[in-house]
Amino acid sequence: MNPRALMLSCFALLLLGGCSSFNREWKEAAQLPAQGVEGRWIGRWHSDYNQHEGPLRCLITRKDGEIYHTRFHAKYKLGFLTVGYPYDMDMAISQDGKTYSFKGEANLGRLAGGVYRYDGNGTITRIDMNYRASKDFGTFKLERPKESK
Repeated sequence: MNPRALMLSCFALLLLGGCSSFNREWKEAAQLPAQGVEGRWIGRWHSDYNQHEGPLRCLITRKDGEIYHTRFHAKYKLGFLTVGYPYDMDMAISQDGKTYSFKGEANLGRLAGGVYRYDGNGTITRIDMNYRASKDFGTFKLERPKESK
């Protein structure tokens, strides 16, 4: 196998491993009641830079005080192939009445665009977030998933 094919195969396996872990946690979180902004979120991401977009899921859990752990799972279309891209980030989430403010940053690696910075606002039913990196910027729009009965 040539080095490029080997590298792409390893990258695909890493993504699949991250996706299965996220999917398992996503299903487990469906059994828990949402508290504040904690819990499951679903929506879309949109790049204002290149007009790419796709589905987005997020799990939010409180770590300590105003620090929350967020797990994102974005889907990105590469021609005929759709790639799932999971990543984790700690965010500072503060509450003022019924409104929450979000702020964080994550290094997604050189291939994905490097360091992304996030900020936004939301409620217990909707989150609107902006992201910015050196070569990309856009939005996340999230809401609570409609649970099937």
